[in-house]
Amino acid sequence: MTSSQTSKKQELPATAWAVLGLLSFPGERTGYELKKWADSSLRFFYWSPAISQIYAELRRLEELGYAASTRSGPQEARAKRRYAITGAGRAALAGWASDTAEAGPPVLKHGLLLRIWLGHLADPVLLRAMVGEHLERTRGELAAVREAMAQAQEVPQWTYPALALRWSERQHLAELELGEALLADLAELGTAGTPPPAGVRQGGGDAPTPG
Repeated sequence: MTSSQTSKKQELPATAWAVLGLLSFPGERTGYELKKWADSSLRFFYWSPAISQIYAELRRLEELGYAASTRSGPQEARAKRRYAITGAGRAALAGWASDTAEAGPPVLKHGLLLRIWLGHLADPVLLRAMVGEHLERTRGELAAVREAMAQAQEVPQWTYPALALRWSERQHLAELELGEALLADLAELGTAGTPPPAGVRQGGGDAPTPG
């Protein structure tokens, strides 16, 4: 590997490693197939890159020698390029996956909670409706997770993806429990005579934070 390739390896974003990870399972896949698999696995516990990101990372991985592609023959109506991981790519991915320093802490960006935080500017009825919609959406995601789990359990090579999906099932169940508790909190807050939450003073004042 040249010094240029080494530098690029060190600068690879998580998206590149995720795409290379999708290629680490047996078989060759098109960019479209990689996107479909990301949508039915990665998105439940990390995120699913856009198709344009996938193709951009595939080009980068080929340049580094981590992936190789072949173009379909004339027997197919539309020519397709299929990608597979190389030996160098598998070794690099194994090193990255084993590097605990790369994992970092989980990052939570909860759009609904940001709006709850600004609840003093919103209609309480609207806030409760938003939580209700979030619960319905989460139930739909939970059903999709369980469908993906059922598919993964049928493939011996997907043992570890199945574990990740099982974690995602538990996370969605916890999200439902948290959402129901949040609805109860909002209902209690809207009850006549209920005092404001701990740490919040009526009539302005300092922010409800210690220090």
